[in-house]
Amino acid sequence: MATLEEKLDKIRSPNLQSQQQTKVILSAVEETLKEQNTQPTPTGYFAALLALLNQSLGSGQVNNELTPSVVYLLDVVTPFAPQPLLRSKFTQILTLLAPILLLQDAEAPLIKSSIGCLESLLLAQDSAAWKLPASEISPRRAVAGLLHLAVDHRPKVRKRAQDALRKVLKNPPPSPSTDHPAADLCAETAMKSLNEVANKAALSRKQKKPSAEHDPALIHALQLVKTVALASGGWPSTNIEALCELLLSIAKTGNEHMTMAVFEIFEMIFEGMADEVSSSKLPRLLEIISELRPSSNDTQLLPPWIAILSRGYDVSAQMEPEDTFQKLPDLFILVSEFMESPSHNIRISASECLISFMANCIPDQVIIEPSIYDEKVIEKIAKIAENLLSVKYQAAWMESFNVLGAIFDALKWRANPMMLNVARTVGELRGNESFMGKKEADEVLGKATRAMGPESVLSVLPLNLVKPQKGQPGRAWMLPILRDYTTNTNLQHFKTEFIPLSEAMYQRVLDNGEAAKTMEIKIYETLVHQTWSILPGYCTLPLDLTVAFDQAFAEILANILYKQVDLRLDVCRALKALVESNQTVASIEDEANLLLRSRVSKEDAQKNLTYLGSFAGNLLAVLFNVYSQTLPQSRGPILQTINAYLSITPEKELVETFDRVSTMLASSLNETNGEKTKEKGQKSKEPQMPSTGQTLMDLVITMSAYLPRQSFGPLFNIAALIIVRADEPQLQKKAYKLIPRLAESKTGKVALQERNAELQNLILSSAEKVSVPARRDRLAAIAALIPFIPENELHFIPSVLSEVVICCKENNEKARTSAFELLVLMGQRLAELKGKPINISKVPHMAKGAAPVSASVEEYFTMVSAGLAGNTPHMISASITALTRILYEFRETVDQGVLSDLVQTMDLFLTSNNREIVKSVLGFVKVCVISLPTELMLPRLPTMIPNLMVWAHEHKGHFRAKVRHIIERMVRRFGFEPVNRNCPEADRKLITNIRKTKERSKRRKDAAKEEGDEGDQQNGKRRSRFESEYDEALYSSEESDASDDSDAEVLGKPRKAQKGGSTYIMEDEDEPLDLLDRKALASISSTKPGKLRKAGRTKARTDIDGKLILGGDDDNDDAMVIDTPGGGEEGGVGAYVAALKSKDVGRRGRGGRLKFSNKRGNDDDDEMDVDDKDVSAIKTQISRGGRGGRGSASPRGQGFSRGGGTRGGGFRGGNMRGGRGGRSGRGGIANGRRGLGQEKRHGPAFAGKVGKPKSPGRR
Repeated sequence: MATLEEKLDKIRSPNLQSQQQTKVILSAVEETLKEQNTQPTPTGYFAALLALLNQSLGSGQVNNELTPSVVYLLDVVTPFAPQPLLRSKFTQILTLLAPILLLQDAEAPLIKSSIGCLESLLLAQDSAAWKLPASEISPRRAVAGLLHLAVDHRPKVRKRAQDALRKVLKNPPPSPSTDHPAADLCAETAMKSLNEVANKAALSRKQKKPSAEHDPALIHALQLVKTVALASGGWPSTNIEALCELLLSIAKTGNEHMTMAVFEIFEMIFEGMADEVSSSKLPRLLEIISELRPSSNDTQLLPPWIAILSRGYDVSAQMEPEDTFQKLPDLFILVSEFMESPSHNIRISASECLISFMANCIPDQVIIEPSIYDEKVIEKIAKIAENLLSVKYQAAWMESFNVLGAIFDALKWRANPMMLNVARTVGELRGNESFMGKKEADEVLGKATRAMGPESVLSVLPLNLVKPQKGQPGRAWMLPILRDYTTNTNLQHFKTEFIPLSEAMYQRVLDNGEAAKTMEIKIYETLVHQTWSILPGYCTLPLDLTVAFDQAFAEILANILYKQVDLRLDVCRALKALVESNQTVASIEDEANLLLRSRVSKEDAQKNLTYLGSFAGNLLAVLFNVYSQTLPQSRGPILQTINAYLSITPEKELVETFDRVSTMLASSLNETNGEKTKEKGQKSKEPQMPSTGQTLMDLVITMSAYLPRQSFGPLFNIAALIIVRADEPQLQKKAYKLIPRLAESKTGKVALQERNAELQNLILSSAEKVSVPARRDRLAAIAALIPFIPENELHFIPSVLSEVVICCKENNEKARTSAFELLVLMGQRLAELKGKPINISKVPHMAKGAAPVSASVEEYFTMVSAGLAGNTPHMISASITALTRILYEFRETVDQGVLSDLVQTMDLFLTSNNREIVKSVLGFVKVCVISLPTELMLPRLPTMIPNLMVWAHEHKGHFRAKVRHIIERMVRRFGFEPVNRNCPEADRKLITNIRKTKERSKRRKDAAKEEGDEGDQQNGKRRSRFESEYDEALYSSEESDASDDSDAEVLGKPRKAQKGGSTYIMEDEDEPLDLLDRKALASISSTKPGKLRKAGRTKARTDIDGKLILGGDDDNDDAMVIDTPGGGEEGGVGAYVAALKSKDVGRRGRGGRLKFSNKRGNDDDDEMDVDDKDVSAIKTQISRGGRGGRGSASPRGQGFSRGGGTRGGGFRGGNMRGGRGGRSGRGGIANGRRGLGQEKRHGPAFAGKVGKPKSPGRR
């Protein structure tokens, strides 16, 4: 809380004009105190302000200029005034403030300040003052005033009064009573106010009047009740019954807002009682709520009543867990009756209440160590639960299943044997073919399996698969349920129940021999798989691990791993679960609820791990062999299992195993050298097994994290031997993976610190022998070493820097990403060790006597910039790309001078003639434009923009699109004027085009918003693709998508997913496109195709001789019907007519010049002027219709069916740009074929195929 002086300082330097008057009055008060030689203490301020208030109200009228400021200052000072002073001046202050509070037209700020003064006064009163009646000038009268203001129509006044009441009631004066002396007064007044408003609302409903004017008042009254309930520790005991009845009657109205408000009040009451002081009221409240039970058919009141009851007993279980548990059977009987209700809402409310009882009202002690009496209570609950499955609750069976599932979850293993009858009944229902709730029944049975164990459930619901009993159904459907829900049970049961089942089923498969598999045999195979899929559940924290997991069982698992490939995954998951589940329990620090969750203590888990460790050596031998026989794509689960057992293998056995694998690896490497030449020419399409060396290296990497320190010497020797083998890239990759693997374990981290110098030398010496596939893993190894570099060996960073920079231009995307991450990591390491010396003389190819430099980000930029002096464009380009990445990462911490020099240097590189260099520079410029400070970039624009514009005319490598995108960014960031001013005159058309495009886009968006069409929604969706405004600014360009992915990679951003809808398929209406056809590619377009014209039917007239008559309108019934593309004007002649009548036809403008529209769609774009000579030439071309013409006058979409009548094709969208047309081909009579009696014409006017419109995707 701020001190008085801090608050007064804010008043002395006000931010608002309205506070100036307060400042003036405060200055006057302080001046007066100085004149009177009075110290500026809270008492001094209080006395002066009280005198001033008395003066401002002397005439009985409120001084609108003086009073608000004085009361505001009094509100600030009063909390700091001594309490005895406040008690003595109570009557005087209340007398002065009462007229203000009673004024009808008083402003809200004045009333709020007055309420603040009253709050401070009331907090200072003692028990004696509170005993005075409200008829006198006493604290009770002040509280009555606050209660009146707490339902005021002004929100701020109402809230301030409620806050004051809450604070007063929460701070009672010292007395034996738990309630505040004014709590009864507040409760009675709030109840009275609520009752009056509720009666008015009820009367309005009866008279069918609109009750909207009563709703706000009712809400305000409920808010006041909520405030009193929260502040007075629930509600005063004497008034609680009347309140409950009133609240339930309001909830009954059916108004959702009222019901929610009533819920909140009960929630506040219960919350207020959830402490030791107020909890004594809770039993009485619950008793009253139970007595107010509504009718069983009251669909409006019953659901809220049930919800309130549920919440009440939830609080009761927190305060008195044992007593609440004993009441549980009675509560179950009370609420379960409502499950018979025909109303779905009532049944749902009742089931949720029962679920809440089970989740909240069963103490942990009842599950861990129940007394005899506790077991009797559980039995009663089980009987009630069993009753829920009787016929009278048939309509509520789905809700009953939810309750039963909650009972199993709450009772856990204590549900056995009390709930076995429930499991049996649900299982019998589930086995009925006509039963509709199979999914819900499966869930209940699953929870029963998890709680009581599969052994108990199968005792009442046997599978009946091996030896089916007569009249008993088979229950193969139980196997998936057992797979999903079995856990923390006896492993011995799997050995006695499921292994014989698996053997019996598998024997039937073997008996079939080599014969074709029937459906029955396939079912047996499926049963075998389902049986073994249950094993991982049995192996998750088994209760009898040390008894059930013996040598015989381990041998069975080993045989399955060797012989049955399909079951390897399940067996590996089971073996892994044995270790990991016990490790999880052993590592838990909080043992409070451990037994409740798992029934396996921390000590038991540790014993289990030690016991499994005795089997680890043999199991690892089996797993190693199986791993070597498995194809690479299936090795993952086996390696994970190996990893789990390595973590519990005794150290001695682990070292022996490592020595054996190392010896085998050494001999394998020697053999590989001899066999390599033989295998070079032999390539097979079948998936090949990796070499023995690769397999053994995988095992060494896995073991490395668990090896003791004495084994690290041989381990690094292995790595040193393999890293230099550039002719075996796969082995080399695996050798590099050792270092990141070691960084995952504690002993490995120690080894990396101790042997850092040795590893640095290994990395540097092998730089020339790195194979291309191993580069990514080499970068990962360097990244793992960087955090462990000692302060005195920072020269390693510049030693490997050139290699990392070159890798920024790798073809492999993952290698590039690793290089960028490593660049950032090295920069961060130098920033951490800022000021530490870097011995440059130890860097390869540097002078021996070179002076050391200090580590810093600026020095790091200098190191990377050295690559700009490289001999090859590739090196220079890579250096620029690397600088781009670290510039983006460290732009806020690096010195501004370094940034300025860097931007200036890149400006020069823009003038390079090498495309590879300039491509990297464009990426750098883009990052500068979007991320560097504006004041740094603006001075560079006069040289940067002309240099950029040189590349705006280059089409290769998306240069034009990249430059346009950068210019767009500049316009967004720096404004149109600075960019346009610095742009060369010849290139300003591009800037103008960008501005016009932007304005046009804005107009379209505005129009779409006004029309309220789908475009606005689409824009909303588009915006949501970006995680931040910066991402949207960076990636939202539609013109340069080709450049965005590489930029995103450099900046360390994830690649964008390709936008949907960028590829289109063109199909015939009758037949869908066959994507397997080789010709299908011709029907796939990257641009959105227009709608194909439908072939229509036109009537052609004939004369007496049967000759066609073209043109003219006649509705002769004898006319022939001929297929033509589209309507009557879309044939050959129709194209000509369309050219003359369409919106694209030339029209005379001002000055007699013809104008041709250059519009696409509905855009209002510029038009093109055409001289009369051009017009006459066009007309001649149209009338002649000869081959090889520059273009017909048909706009796109209204031209010829296949190509066009001329070799040059038609205009493309009105641009008068000639394109290659199609072949003449055979066509209908209307499309250029010679009619009877007509002379042969040279150069057909129109050609094309009738009824076969040109596919929009073809050119």
